[in-house]
Amino acid sequence: MRIWLLLLALLAPAGTAAHLPLTGTPPGQVELYELTPAPAVPAIRARAAILLDLDSGTTLYARDAQGRFPPASLTKVVTVLTALDVLGLDQVVTVPASINQLPWDSTRMGLRAGERLTVRELMYGVFLNSGNDAAITLSEAAMPRTAFIARMNAKAAALGMTDSHFVNPIGLDDAGLYTSAADLAKAAIALRSRFPEVAAMAAVPAITLPASAMHHALKLYNLNELIRTYRGATGLKTGWTGRAGGCLIATATRDGRHLLAVVMGSPRVFDEVGTLLDYGFASPPA
Repeated sequence: MRIWLLLLALLAPAGTAAHLPLTGTPPGQVELYELTPAPAVPAIRARAAILLDLDSGTTLYARDAQGRFPPASLTKVVTVLTALDVLGLDQVVTVPASINQLPWDSTRMGLRAGERLTVRELMYGVFLNSGNDAAITLSEAAMPRTAFIARMNAKAAALGMTDSHFVNPIGLDDAGLYTSAADLAKAAIALRSRFPEVAAMAAVPAITLPASAMHHALKLYNLNELIRTYRGATGLKTGWTGRAGGCLIATATRDGRHLLAVVMGSPRVFDEVGTLLDYGFASPPA
């Protein structure tokens, strides 16, 4: 009997499995059912990556997830978390003259020194345009630069980001600036849980902040291509420098499932994050 069962299993067509009865049912009556193939493990070239199922907390994929790498503008997620400890969303702050000292190739919201904006408006500039001028304005409105950087590192420690160190609030390349994909996932989860209204801003494809008595009109465009091209994308933060390469924290929702992916040092960051998210949604829920 055991030999007959083994033969049935071996002779079943590829992609099927034999539903083997416990009694002596003739071989011609054995019921076959289709097996669902497991999704292929993603082949990506990024230096580091992690994919999480946010509903279960399960890690679905990891590639050197605790390796320390430059994060570029993904730094700004920690900047936002730090600033929101002391600033309210409707608080009005002044754009400092120090934004005029930013590198010429900085990503910008388009602010002018002396203008005044709400923290809420600045958040759009951070998450859509990845504005270095917006991040500098937030940090200097909160406290002096040295104190703010110290507080960023304290915030990272409080979140359990053990592979991180920050030296500026915008992500400019520096030997002392590093973090990991796993740590950035912790920061993103903290943002979503503590400040869901802010995290939701990252899903806006474009927005115009109309001119007011405090500032000129600001047309903002989301640099995260997945917001326009990937079904279910909900955010969250882009980053790139020559040293860091392509970096992205991405969130997406489909059929009630919520995924978060972090990729660092990718030559094709949007494609590779899309591949990871596809893999996650094709994987069975934990």
